[in-house]
Amino acid sequence: MDVKIEKLSFETVSKAVSEILKISETTLPKDTMIALTRAAEKESNPIAKAQLESILKNIEIAGAKQVPICQDTGIFIFFVEIGREIHLDFDLEGAIRDGCAKATESIPLRPNVVDPLTRHNTKNNLGDGLPEINYSFVPGRNLKITVAPKGAGSENMSALKMFTPTEIPKIKEFIVKTVMDAGGKPCPPIILGIGIGGSFNQSAKLAKEALLEELRDPESTGSDAYDDFEKEILTAINSLGIGCMGLGGDTTALSARIKKASCHTASLPVAVNVQCWANRHATAIFEGDD
Repeated sequence: MDVKIEKLSFETVSKAVSEILKISETTLPKDTMIALTRAAEKESNPIAKAQLESILKNIEIAGAKQVPICQDTGIFIFFVEIGREIHLDFDLEGAIRDGCAKATESIPLRPNVVDPLTRHNTKNNLGDGLPEINYSFVPGRNLKITVAPKGAGSENMSALKMFTPTEIPKIKEFIVKTVMDAGGKPCPPIILGIGIGGSFNQSAKLAKEALLEELRDPESTGSDAYDDFEKEILTAINSLGIGCMGLGGDTTALSARIKKASCHTASLPVAVNVQCWANRHATAIFEGDD
């Protein structure tokens, strides 16, 4: 579900950010719901099936009561697309931060942001470098703001490795081992965002962005080598038998999505961003006149 911003101003953007945070924290995107429902219907392990049905019931209750799906409401990660022809005469970042603080109080959301060493809590989910805001400039006059709250349980299980070009065959092994080592800690069934190529930091960003891609039906046929690789990775992960909440079962991962970038001829970065079943994100859009 998207939120429309009718007129651009500090106040309207702040309000829209607060709205999409509420949507993302209390509901899940349609593709994630379809994947969870499919997993529950096909699950052969009775314990795992009961767990998946409990997850679906939890989502239903959260939506009805308009409360967060999970107690870990995460840190807020934004992806902002700015049309090159748009004119912004206000503090866009300030408006986003204002919306985060207001949402923390009004929804309410757990204050998760602390100083990395002193562990001092800001109480409003704002801090140095947080929320994380990733800007990109695109053609046109639109403004698109997507928020993807990210909990620590899954984020802590993520990994990045710098391969050499001769180690391409080891990529799948690294991804599967990352999931195997994580076990039940990231609250499976998980969703994997995989970034291949770019630089050290770019691969991690690609992995995070991959979590925003629409989840594919595991039974669908790939159209290129990367689609086939995603399916190959998903099959290998689900053969581990970790299952829902680490209690065993058929579905350890709902989806694996890959985003790629060109890289240095002597380098091959690979990042794995692990996401729990609560693949939360929502978008606000301002559509400028043509």
